[in-house]
Amino acid sequence: MSDHKITTLLFDCDNTLVLSEKLAFEACAKLANEILDQYHIPVHYTGHELFTKFVGQNFRGMMTALKTEHSLSELSDAELNACVAREQEAVIDKINEALEPCVGVMDVLKDLANSKRFELAVVSSSALKRVQASLEKVGMAGYFGDRVYSAATSLDKPTSKPDPAIYLHACRVMGKQPSECVAIEDSKSGTTSAVRANIRTVGYVGSYESTEQKEMTGILTEVAANVADQDKAAQDKHPNPDGLPIPIVIMEQWSTVEFESCLQALEEKPYVPFLPKTV
Repeated sequence: MSDHKITTLLFDCDNTLVLSEKLAFEACAKLANEILDQYHIPVHYTGHELFTKFVGQNFRGMMTALKTEHSLSELSDAELNACVAREQEAVIDKINEALEPCVGVMDVLKDLANSKRFELAVVSSSALKRVQASLEKVGMAGYFGDRVYSAATSLDKPTSKPDPAIYLHACRVMGKQPSECVAIEDSKSGTTSAVRANIRTVGYVGSYESTEQKEMTGILTEVAANVADQDKAAQDKHPNPDGLPIPIVIMEQWSTVEFESCLQALEEKPYVPFLPKTV
């Protein structure tokens, strides 16, 4: 059993708390295709294609990858910043029209708040304005107060998951050690971000179609082992000589019973932190 007591829960937002990814990637696809047309790139993406390719990353991270993939050297930083601003407003419009919470999560948040056992925060790749709009739309904002952190907005240098920077930032601001935190994530990039920050993780697959949940369970479960393997070359510098992976457990649906079971399982698993490593 781990000696590290869990005091703090760090929730991803998109498709973990709210069903926003489909709405967001529809807006992203429209804007990305406009940019590709502008530079005469004969490729168009659907929202689903971008979701599959970039789930868990923010628009800046997605466009940076597409810029490299399609050799868009002409796309300047100023133009990219303008695109990011346009995307944020387009996604917020869709959020205000149709956003819904993930099934079951509202009851879990209510039970957690009533128990007063944990401090709750949101740690997202998405822009802060978008995350706040999402939480307010579905009536969650009161559970988190000002403990909402954005890789796109809260950091001096904007980044995106799987970089662990936003998780490490949230821990610093809240005065917490990663060892006392648990992240709740639905994507490979988000789970990788948390694990690289030494944070035990609940991998939530309930927002995926039933036909995709088994595959995602495997993908999320493998993250910790993959990160441990990548760090083997530096084992002599780590306080984890056996290369034990950071614990991850899978949650299929939001319910207080299942979530509490996941937390108990994480506390029972061996847990030896690595030295935090950025990408």
